Amino acid sequence: MTPSAESLAASAKAAKTKGGPPLEQWNPPFCGDLDMQIRRDGTWFYQGTPIGRIELVKLFATILWREGDDYFLKTPVEKVGITVEDAPFVAVDFEASGQGEAGELTFTTNLGDTATAGPDHPIRVERDAETGEPSPYVLIRRNLEALIDRKSFYRLVDLGAHHDGWFGLWSGGEFFRIIPSDELPNEE
Repeated sequence: MTPSAESLAASAKAAKTKGGPPLEQWNPPFCGDLDMQIRRDGTWFYQGTPIGRIELVKLFATILWREGDDYFLKTPVEKVGITVEDAPFVAVDFEASGQGEAGELTFTTNLGDTATAGPDHPIRVERDAETGEPSPYVLIRRNLEALIDRKSFYRLVDLGAHHDGWFGLWSGGEFFRIIPSDELPNEE
């Protein structure tokens, strides 16, 4: 029998520790799929209805686990599959400090998580094969990413630089490629 969202929330609350639960140490049995979905805009749904309590969403996010392309809610005693439309988080803002190679970009997600882009939190950009439309992401924790929202991405592009034939961003001593420099329109 697949556990309910309520039983998962109770297990997550019981397992909550400072710094997040030790999901890597837990190896519970798979208990089936739960009718829970995270939409591309970061909204969590349970049985087709948006979860309106942000504290409950944050609690579920602490037990979110990814294996390959599959997402789960994981507690010490159970693991259930959920659907994630794109990335489980949305980076809704960022702060920039420093410049060039010394620059840092610190992202904040829709759930209040923060991560400074760098070797442990890389930025990547996927481009739609048909439209060429970019979808930028930043790694938030473990192997869970945030889709960088459009307004933040436009602000990031304003901070971009050219390096080794690429247009991209510096943060944490790393250069993150966005697009080959020769694919950008010439500015005159």
